[in-house]
Amino acid sequence: NLEFRNIDSSTDVLSFPLNEPGVLEKSPDGKVYLGNIVINKERATQQAQMYGHSEEREVGFLTAHSMLHLLGYDHMTENEEKEMFSRQEAILEKMGLKR
Repeated sequence: NLEFRNIDSSTDVLSFPLNEPGVLEKSPDGKVYLGNIVINKERATQQAQMYGHSEEREVGFLTAHSMLHLLGYDHMTENEEKEMFSRQEAILEKMGLKR
């Protein structure tokens, strides 16, 4: 977190996009690679306990959240947050990862 975001504290997840926000490029094999996601398992376990849900749900949440960032979504404004978090919850619901 310090190296990539200049924040001197641990974080639950970091995402590293391969492309510019909103740009999806196909590789020679026809697949679209968005980037990489690194989840801090220890922090995810702590957060699951803190929020009173399963580790599976917490890791699912962190994955969905990061995937949406890799797809160009953000939550810097109230409208962006509303849209991103709505999509996040829809993904988790579809996966059966309820609170």
